Amino acid sequence: MADRELPHQGGRVLIRFAIAFILAALVFGVRDVRAEPTHGIAMHGAPALPEGFDHLPYANPDAPKGGTVTYGVLGSFDSMNPFIVKGEIAVGLRDPFYGNNVYESLLERNRDEPFSLYGLLAEAVEMPEDRSSITFYMNPEAHFSDGEPVTVDDVIFTFELLRDKGRPNHRTYYKKVDRVERVGDNGVKFVLDETSDRELPLILGLMPVLPEHAIDPETFDRTTLSPPVGSGPYVVDTVDPGKRFVLKRDPDYWGNDLPINKGRFNVDEIRFDYFRDQSSQFEAFKKGLTDLSLETDPTRWAIGYEFPAVAAGDVVKEEIKTETPRGMSAFAFNTRRPKFADPRVREALGYLFDFPWINSNLLYGLFDRTESYFQNSELASTGRSASAHERELLASFPDAVRPDILEGTWHPPESDGTGRDRANMRKALALFKEAGYEIQGGKLVNAKTGEPFSFEILVATREDERLALAFERLVKPIGITVDVRTVDSAQYQARLQTFDFDVIRVAWTASLSPGNEQLYRWSSASANAEGSFNYTGASDPAIDAMIDAMLEAHEREDFVDAVRALDRVLLSGFYVLPLYHSPNQWIARWDRIQHPETPSLTGAEPDTWWVE
Repeated sequence: MADRELPHQGGRVLIRFAIAFILAALVFGVRDVRAEPTHGIAMHGAPALPEGFDHLPYANPDAPKGGTVTYGVLGSFDSMNPFIVKGEIAVGLRDPFYGNNVYESLLERNRDEPFSLYGLLAEAVEMPEDRSSITFYMNPEAHFSDGEPVTVDDVIFTFELLRDKGRPNHRTYYKKVDRVERVGDNGVKFVLDETSDRELPLILGLMPVLPEHAIDPETFDRTTLSPPVGSGPYVVDTVDPGKRFVLKRDPDYWGNDLPINKGRFNVDEIRFDYFRDQSSQFEAFKKGLTDLSLETDPTRWAIGYEFPAVAAGDVVKEEIKTETPRGMSAFAFNTRRPKFADPRVREALGYLFDFPWINSNLLYGLFDRTESYFQNSELASTGRSASAHERELLASFPDAVRPDILEGTWHPPESDGTGRDRANMRKALALFKEAGYEIQGGKLVNAKTGEPFSFEILVATREDERLALAFERLVKPIGITVDVRTVDSAQYQARLQTFDFDVIRVAWTASLSPGNEQLYRWSSASANAEGSFNYTGASDPAIDAMIDAMLEAHEREDFVDAVRALDRVLLSGFYVLPLYHSPNQWIARWDRIQHPETPSLTGAEPDTWWVE
């Protein structure tokens, strides 16, 4: 086993693997032998890229190498450990947008597919059809930035460390593994327990691998600013706490020639400069101190880019179309608080949100209303009646979905755009009355206690503050008092992690293959797990059952039905007030930063960009 060879990401599977399979059959049973090592796996169906593929479809294998790029980041940081709850984590070490620059996983995702993974630290993967286990065969060339090889020991160490001390999502996922076994010299097998699901093998494929020799488990769950040791293409060069850190390309990076990496990680040096507010961040971009502006503010996008560098063509504005769901951008109600425990109260507040007025006065008419947790995709339930299979899934929970949502006729309340839609105010007051509220002396109060209905909206950016103040104006006519509380990013994150808020603005992203992350956002188990993304405190057996059905689906059609059923249950609970979304991704860049002509399904991929 030690001397076997397997061409990276494809080629012929050599005879030594067959020997390993025979041994595995004797030890583990015939069921596991049905699977064969492969270059990739998919959540549903087969991976789109064949064995021996040359490069990812959204990467340019001929992209030039070299240069420096500087990204502006809002906020601060006090930790270089992205795997724990504590601290504000520096971006770019292992990041869904900026790339997995320092830490790598066993397998790597192709972002042109809903959910398919290909070999990285593991050069081959074996998964039986029943997905009761998954086996990874490590790439013998993989090593950490300090030269130490990446071994099976490191994989097992990482699994146990994150299972015991990692973020809540890691603990939730990894506790479903029954046992870990070695396979030959460089194979590691995860045998799953009876509580596992069909996505868990892929989740394990995305597990980062940390160096056992460089980490003290006793201090792992503490924040640190020490430069980490990883296996990725970059190493941390300098750290100025809270202000800047710099990544430099590792000249000895082991994975440069892997097909999964061709045309990626092209820049020699990546700088992350931190800014306390959006104004200073944008001014730095205008001066050329940073190279990229990932825009979310419609005012800036509409009129803020009228400066000389744009007119001269030195700064390029782009709207990049994405093919993934737009997700849910919303005001999230903390249902742990008694004032938001009644869904009629939450629904009533939705009648007071005048989207046409907001879109016209704050957003330059650039946004569309969000109606689903999986907006702009086949996974959205709105506008379509529930299928027979959906109704079968929901049959055990007859009160979980409202009839109009089940039939696909529900939409967020429409308003007249005046900012004082009296018809909607009357509907809101009717719901408040059902929930036990009435107007006394111009104030909305609890009819029994006389306590005024008021709440706080917690924000950390000027953009969110502006929106919250607008909503305060919209609810004031019926006697509701809103306190808009602006705090710095550190305090904001601390309060989110402990659910210390009434209302916050949240943007839950979505993919074409939602999975275990939904447990972390909506399951009963995550409702009181500090550090989870279940900000609303949702705890409903119907939600849990729909997530289970989604994770157990074998065929894409059944999967889509389960996701739509989940969408309907969440919408019926009125856990959030849906806001709006941009149809496209807004990006401005200095023209010395170039990217491939074709983006991925998810949009811009900065790790495929280069400097001219």
